[in-house]
Amino acid sequence: MLLYLRLLSESFAFAMNALRNNKLRTMLSLLGVTIGIFSIIAVLAAVDSLDKKIKGDLSTLDKNTMYLKRQPFGPSEIPRWKRDQFPDVTYEEFQYLKSNLNEVENVCYQYFMFSPESVKHEGKTVSSVNVVPATYEFSDIQRMEINNGRFFNEAESNAAAGVVVLGYNVAEGLFDNVDPVGKSVRLYGQNLKVIGVTKKKGASIGLGDSDDDSVFIPVNFVRRLYGDNGKNFLPVIVIKPEKEVDMDALKGEITQKLRSIRGVKEGEINNFFLDVLSGFTDLIDNFISSMKMGGWIISGFSLLVGGFGIANIMFVSVKERTNLIGIQKSLGAKNKFILFQFLFEAVILCVIGGLIGLFLVWIIATVLTKILDFEFVLGLGNILLGTGLAAGIGLIAGILPAISASKLDPVEAIRSGM
Repeated sequence: MLLYLRLLSESFAFAMNALRNNKLRTMLSLLGVTIGIFSIIAVLAAVDSLDKKIKGDLSTLDKNTMYLKRQPFGPSEIPRWKRDQFPDVTYEEFQYLKSNLNEVENVCYQYFMFSPESVKHEGKTVSSVNVVPATYEFSDIQRMEINNGRFFNEAESNAAAGVVVLGYNVAEGLFDNVDPVGKSVRLYGQNLKVIGVTKKKGASIGLGDSDDDSVFIPVNFVRRLYGDNGKNFLPVIVIKPEKEVDMDALKGEITQKLRSIRGVKEGEINNFFLDVLSGFTDLIDNFISSMKMGGWIISGFSLLVGGFGIANIMFVSVKERTNLIGIQKSLGAKNKFILFQFLFEAVILCVIGGLIGLFLVWIIATVLTKILDFEFVLGLGNILLGTGLAAGIGLIAGILPAISASKLDPVEAIRSGM
């Protein structure tokens, strides 16, 4: 054990000496490893951060939550021209399903709005606000967290009351540190009474815009203003099943009831889409996996170049120290000692390059986290992966030079150095 510790310390000393004596050559050789490790870990850290953020945004929703609408979440075998002919889901269909579905915890009717709006209050304006018209059940399905005030109730929802719940950023932009509850804002040319403010949630990359930059109003208020056939929104019925429910049976029940309401004949395709949130998360997981694979492929070329660079510098190092190798062997050093000496040196050089790459990723992640409203995380798993990859590259790149050094004849090695 002591022998290997001594070997490790000597190899580290040789590596440091190589860095000092051949700074330009060594740094150019390490550049490939540094860039390779930086590229892979930067991509993995960014993708992991994105994945964590999306799943955090969706964590308030039950994965079995269903969305009934005329357009699908993802790709569909039904051509676009045919989908465009499908009718929107209606408020009456929402009421029927809510009254007649079994094993359902709650049903909500809402609009997905296509264009942002501006909200005003006494000369102040907040632009690019996402408006969420919905029935009162929305707060339960989405597990809304209210910082101040409350969400609108059943009576206000049914009566198309002019009330609004402000997202955290919208409230801050309009009222600064003043409590907005009880005051009024202007939206769609109408005065709306503020009854609540959501808790700060942060930027969203999941399903829709962030609650912080949204306002929530009764869907009947928008229906009263624009009717049910507006071009700037997509009506959706959101269904939250009970726990441990048979999802296939429930989907079949919903499909059968809606086909019956709409008079869809046997043999005809459904003129609606029933998407489950778990399918959307699976789509995100596939996208995340594709991004990781792309990062590995692109970064692999840098690692390949870095490996060749390390192998090259190790062959040069063997040639430069041929005389020293001969002396060591003549004094009794075994082939294994020489082999491990150069192998450890290659690994140490690569690990140094890898650590530089990891340090650069950490700096960039820290800077971007402070600049953007998004947390970039360099996890322990990625740090260990980067270090392990660097060590692996050093091991592979250094094996041939190390073997060639260990097989040198001591007499010939000393003579060649004279």
